[in-house]
Amino acid sequence: MVKPPEDFLSVLNARSQDIFRKIVERYLETGSPVGSRDLSRMLQTGLSPASVRNVMADLEDLGLIAAPHTSAGRAPTQEGLRFFVDAMLEVGAVNESERSQIANSIEGQHSGQVEDVLTEASTLLSGLSQGAGVVIATKADMVLRHIEFVRLDTTRAMAILVGQDGQVENRIMDVPPGLTASALTQAGNYLARYVVGRTIPEARKALAEQRNEQRAELDDLTQKLVDAGIATLGQASPASQPTVIVRGRANLINDAMASDELLRMRQLFDELESKDGLLDLLGDAEKAQGVRIFIGSENKLFSLSGSSVILSPYKDANDKVVGVLGVIGPTRLNYARIVPVVDYTANVISAMMARKR
Repeated sequence: MVKPPEDFLSVLNARSQDIFRKIVERYLETGSPVGSRDLSRMLQTGLSPASVRNVMADLEDLGLIAAPHTSAGRAPTQEGLRFFVDAMLEVGAVNESERSQIANSIEGQHSGQVEDVLTEASTLLSGLSQGAGVVIATKADMVLRHIEFVRLDTTRAMAILVGQDGQVENRIMDVPPGLTASALTQAGNYLARYVVGRTIPEARKALAEQRNEQRAELDDLTQKLVDAGIATLGQASPASQPTVIVRGRANLINDAMASDELLRMRQLFDELESKDGLLDLLGDAEKAQGVRIFIGSENKLFSLSGSSVILSPYKDANDKVVGVLGVIGPTRLNYARIVPVVDYTANVISAMMARKR
C-alpha cells in the first residue's frame, strides 16, 4: 500500500472526494461496507460500476478505505475516518429541542451538587447519542473550614482537615518530643487563622508569607509543630484522583458482539473505573480549545476497544479547565450531530459553574 500523503485533499479530485464521502456516509449510517454497483446508483454523475471501482482502488491504495474481512464492498479505515472528520465533516447546529432538553436537564438539578449535575450530563449525553456518556472531573481543591491536631502517642499526631462541603481528611504527622497539649492547641489555632476559608494551596502560600511573624510569635516546640502541619498540607490528597461518571454502558454492548469484542469493551470500562490514563485525557483537555475526537487507536485508553470518543473540556468559575465530558461509541458515530451536542453541553456546564462564583 502506498504511504498516505499528509494532505489527501491535494491528491483527490472532486470525483474521488464525492465517492469517498458516499462510502463514509453509508458506513456511518449502516455500519456496512458499500460496493461499486451501489455507489454507482448513489452518485449523480452517472459513473459506471467499473469507473467507480477504479476510483475505489485509488482510495484503497491511499489507505482511506479497505475491504473488511472478505466483503466485496469497502469501508473507511481509521485513517480514512480521521481524514473525513478533519477535512470533510460538516458539523450542524444543535436544534432548539435538544438545546432546551440539555439546558433544562442540567440547570434543573435542584440539589446544587456538582457531581449530581455531572451525572445528569453523562446520562443526557448517553440518551442523545445512543452511546455511553462519560464525564471525567478533577477533584476540586477543598476549601478548609476547620483544622486541629489530635495526639496519637508521644511521637505522632493526627491533623484533621474539614472542608466547607463537609469533606474530612486525616493526615498522620510526626511531632517533636515533649510537646504539650497547650502547644497542640496553640499550633492548631495559629494555622486556623490562615487556612480557614482557603484551599490547601492558598493556605500554604499564606503561611509562607507569614513565616517571619510566625517565628516571633511561637515558641520552638510549637513552631516545629506548625512546620509539621504545613508539611502535611503539601501531601497528596487521598481524593486527588479524578472522578469518572459513565452512563449508558449497555448501549455499547449487544448480543451480536463476538466474544473478543465483548471482552475488549469490558476491559475499557474496567480501565475507566481504575482511572488509568485519565489524567492524560485531562491534560489534553487543558490544551484543547474545543471538541477533541479520538478514533480507534489514537488514544491509548480507548485503543483496545476500537471506540471513537468525542470529548469537550468544561471550566470552573475561574475559567480553569476542571474536566471533560463526552460520548464513547463505535467508530461509526454520527459525528456531525454529536460533536455540537457535546460542545453545547460543555458550554452549559461551564456557564452554570461560572454562576457559582
